Amino acid sequence: MMLFVLTCLLAGCLAQRPHPCSSPALLSGGLTVSTQDEKLWAGAKYLYDALGQRVRVMELGTFENKSFTYDALLLYREGAMYEINEHDRTCKKKPLKGHFHPMEIPKDASLAGQIVLGSSSGPGEGLLVNTWTGDLPDKAGKFMSTVTEFGCIPISTVYHTDQYGWVVTTFFDNVLGISDPGQLNPPGFCLDAGMKVEEEEQTDFLRLFLN
Repeated sequence: MMLFVLTCLLAGCLAQRPHPCSSPALLSGGLTVSTQDEKLWAGAKYLYDALGQRVRVMELGTFENKSFTYDALLLYREGAMYEINEHDRTCKKKPLKGHFHPMEIPKDASLAGQIVLGSSSGPGEGLLVNTWTGDLPDKAGKFMSTVTEFGCIPISTVYHTDQYGWVVTTFFDNVLGISDPGQLNPPGFCLDAGMKVEEEEQTDFLRLFLN
């Protein structure tokens, strides 16, 4: 009888429908971004702090067959973005407009399906993930995001933009936490950087690469 009850409980747990979720508040790792028109490909290291509303992306890529490097620190609570050049020890500070958008699956997203990446034939051979679809913030377009069933760790996100078509972001080597929190503060040589007078930029992960 006890075995029967445990079996039923286990079956009930496995049958639960996935729910929208939020990624860990502190996350770091790598990502790649590519566009449908093949004009952009970039790889980057990212640091994500939802508690302090801070994001840093250090990227290397090609745009229209020209290589580039870019290092940006976004401080949403301060309303500032720093473009950092560690090699030359220079820094540009720009006003940052817009709200911080956490890495999450919105509550109004629709579940497209649940699959196993890899194989379900043996322990450790596969990864259970959920794929969701919905609208980008401010109805700017559509997205399709895949996250792990356990932990809500980002795997990939596909956006559609009028200018570039479909844009694919793939995450890898994700780690819970940030090993060097100091990288989410402006370097010392940035402290004297004055705010550049220009129209405020509304920036997020996607615009960091497309701009």
